Amino acid sequence: MNLPNYFLADLPPEAELTAVLITEACQTLKRNRERFLEGRATENILGLLDRLGREWLSDSSPFRQAVLQACPAQTGFSAQVLAAGLDQFFKQLTVANLESLLRQELGHPSRLDSFFPDEDQGRPSRVAMAYGPPLLAHIAPGNLPAPILTEMALGLLTRSAQFVKCASGAALVPRMFAHSLYEADRKLGACLELAVWPGGSHALESALFAEADCIVATGSDETLAAIRHKAPPGARFIGHGSKVSFGYVTSQALDREPESVVEDAAADVTAWNQRGCLSPHVIYVEDKGGGSAAEFAELLAGKLEALEMTHPRGPLSAGEAAAIATRRSLYEVRAAHSPETKMWASRDSTAWTVVLENDPLFQISCQNRFIYVKITADLAQALQGAELVRDNVSTVGLACAPAQSAELARRLARWGAKRICPLGQMQRPPLGWRHDGGPPLGQLVSWAEWEMP
Repeated sequence: MNLPNYFLADLPPEAELTAVLITEACQTLKRNRERFLEGRATENILGLLDRLGREWLSDSSPFRQAVLQACPAQTGFSAQVLAAGLDQFFKQLTVANLESLLRQELGHPSRLDSFFPDEDQGRPSRVAMAYGPPLLAHIAPGNLPAPILTEMALGLLTRSAQFVKCASGAALVPRMFAHSLYEADRKLGACLELAVWPGGSHALESALFAEADCIVATGSDETLAAIRHKAPPGARFIGHGSKVSFGYVTSQALDREPESVVEDAAADVTAWNQRGCLSPHVIYVEDKGGGSAAEFAELLAGKLEALEMTHPRGPLSAGEAAAIATRRSLYEVRAAHSPETKMWASRDSTAWTVVLENDPLFQISCQNRFIYVKITADLAQALQGAELVRDNVSTVGLACAPAQSAELARRLARWGAKRICPLGQMQRPPLGWRHDGGPPLGQLVSWAEWEMP
């Protein structure tokens, strides 16, 4: 697909980016925001995002086609895996979902337009409105495209001009989304810029941060610390660091619907190839001594084998494949000498791996469909095993009997899990989910209050 050079990310690789160019681009974005975006009604922006969502869900969309045809060379995902992930994101981009998000975050869906009381407030004496930063700078992650697409949508809602610094080799999806926005509304598209440069380019980052009113970054804890250090004192900084997630399966759930539980677990392992912070590294399975955890692991291996036929993982880099091969060799030795460990793995490839251990200690997976199944007596033992990562846990996928769910969710929340969801939905968060426990839109805005006479 031949695209015009609307964005810096469209320039050929040999084009040189300079600090002066970044500064000028940021200042142009701010002027365009004042002309084309600041006065837009919320209803208008909701309608645009809804339309973009429906277009991206259509197989006839040229932008969707371009992304899927480029797989996996430019995205790292097979077309089937990427299509499933894009569908999950764009089907949520509806007027109803966006209005619900605005109510959740701001108390009234039109508070970005003018002063309003809370919707459940009676005769008000105090009203409030919210407004976003003039220029948002995004440091996008390189593992998944969905997080930066969400941030770009939120930036539109807050009427912020946006500069997206894409990770090297991960610009295709956000770039196509930006072009689809530009085609739908050129004036709004002119309030968006994308660029790609290697991490650690001090001059370029300094130029961007000097102009930004708010910096949103996703990456490793080390990356966030470096960005926070560079951010100017007047800029708001929002960082999303490295997180881990796990699943928990009760014996009652396996007694009731074992096939369904296994299918849900496999869906979480294969979604985005287990690369996101919401993907499980470990699935804890209650086992009272009857071998149910081993049966679960064996069924999960069979399901992953079947999914490799319909939703293949895709090729890995030499380093990623070597990491899986090395880890497999370790567990082959353990399994040969101890009945406490078993392993199932794809033949002649690193496509998927299931390791069963009678040890609740949390393990960091190789990702790319390498999953640990840990035998546990109960939730208390599982949480003790995960204690070392408690502060970094994002999501727990829960499979249990309905009567157990409320109590287990309360215990997980008090322990420190920021999100508890049904197993099978770990990589499918709702649009308004509170990333890292914070408000997704609320953390971007500032408030003005009017105490009425």
